Amino acid sequence: MSAPVPLLPPPETRLTVWGRVRDRVLLDPEWSRVIRWLAPLVITALAAVLRLANLAHPQTLAFDETYYVKDAWSLWVLGYEGTWADGANEAFMTGDTSTLSDAGSYVVHPPLGKWLIALGMGAFGMGNSAAWRLPVALIGTATVLLVYFVAKELTRSIVAASVAGLLLAIDGLSIVMSRIGLLDGILTFFILLGFHFILLDRRRSIPLVERAPDDDREYLWGRIVWRRPWVIAAGVALGAATAVKWSGLYALAGLGIYLVVTDALARRRAGVAYWPMDAVARQGVVSFLLLVPVAFITYLASWTGWLVTAGGYDRRSDANPLVALWNYHESIYGFHVGLSSGHTYSSPAWQWPFLVRPTAVWVGDDPSCGTGHCMSVISTVPNPLIWYAGVAAAIYLLYRLVRGLIERRPMPWTYGLPLVGLGVTYVPWLLYPERTIFQFYTVVMVPFLVLALVLALRDVAGRRDDPLYRRQAGERTVMVFLVAVVLVSAFFYPVWTGMSVPYEFWLIHNWLPTWV
Repeated sequence: MSAPVPLLPPPETRLTVWGRVRDRVLLDPEWSRVIRWLAPLVITALAAVLRLANLAHPQTLAFDETYYVKDAWSLWVLGYEGTWADGANEAFMTGDTSTLSDAGSYVVHPPLGKWLIALGMGAFGMGNSAAWRLPVALIGTATVLLVYFVAKELTRSIVAASVAGLLLAIDGLSIVMSRIGLLDGILTFFILLGFHFILLDRRRSIPLVERAPDDDREYLWGRIVWRRPWVIAAGVALGAATAVKWSGLYALAGLGIYLVVTDALARRRAGVAYWPMDAVARQGVVSFLLLVPVAFITYLASWTGWLVTAGGYDRRSDANPLVALWNYHESIYGFHVGLSSGHTYSSPAWQWPFLVRPTAVWVGDDPSCGTGHCMSVISTVPNPLIWYAGVAAAIYLLYRLVRGLIERRPMPWTYGLPLVGLGVTYVPWLLYPERTIFQFYTVVMVPFLVLALVLALRDVAGRRDDPLYRRQAGERTVMVFLVAVVLVSAFFYPVWTGMSVPYEFWLIHNWLPTWV
């Protein structure tokens, strides 16, 4: 008599290969503790290597470094941006600063980002290209670690957070803007930091708002929460973002609205009768007082050097330094709104999702390359797979949210936050179609595209209760995609770091004719 054949569990309860690995490793207390610490460290180390290796190349002022780096040194020695004479770039690279005068220079960006760049030169010398890029590279590396924590807060998953960190670590636009002394990488860090603090506040404050009322009177009006330290921290971070570039204001306004909306929905779930008015007129006022004044103070503090000295541009336009600063800001605003000078690499915001015109921030020509011709390029083209998949993922999340609203179905709140981030970092630029702007401004969008992509990939991979064939197909699709992303990043890395390559090799990286 043959032995009975063991019955297999139903397909919907069987584990895929990844499911078995996950349950044996990530659900094991010992392994889970190790991976919880090891995953972010390894990803951050990878990001650091890609951003710090050969950081001094090119040993010249690349693209707008000619403004920000020299202004940073001027802040370090004068406390404000002075005026540089003709030929300053060549002299600056040799350590000669005799072309700097104490006459105030008209600059159109706040000082904080330049102060941070100045720290590297103050520590290692102003004629060293690695010195002025080091603070930006370290901040870019920290941004990768930060996106890991944001993704983990959104998904409660080490795997999803690791994928998010990996994608940002190997993305070309993030790498380039961490290796050049410009302001946009610094802006990205502070905006993402503000979002992280808002997420931490959500975890702490929303349960307090949703808690059952203590008496019948609270069914009309909900609880007002004053103790929200993470909102104050977000105000500091977003004030710092605004002190790097004024576009940080959009993030401040957008997150302020996000606070009001999430508070309103929490009050609705709690059964508060007047939940819209309660969120706007009561808790909204409190949130404003916690968020905006501290952001303003942070922003104003970044101008300390200009305020306490007398040589800055327009500093003597009024005896009251704050009035003089206001006059200066009116002039800066007029400049930004009216900026429409032509540029070879300008790209209006409507082109950004299609990746029409990346910026070559440095081009070097090397005619002696064996028997052929070589060239070196640093291009701000992102990893095309990450970029286009991220845009598609954002559209997918928006579709799911809109469909959920129409059908009145509950949707994961996590879908909304990447869209808020993309809204405040992209949509405002559409309001200035004639202004001269560049594709590399989208470095601020990349973390939110990565977050949207990770959420979409989780849906592709499938849930535990999906049929076995569905989970197997989904997990294989995600793995193939991630392997392809890594290979594409390896392929593009030479044109992100200015390596000398044969002309034909560089040419095959230009997937669109407008990339040349």
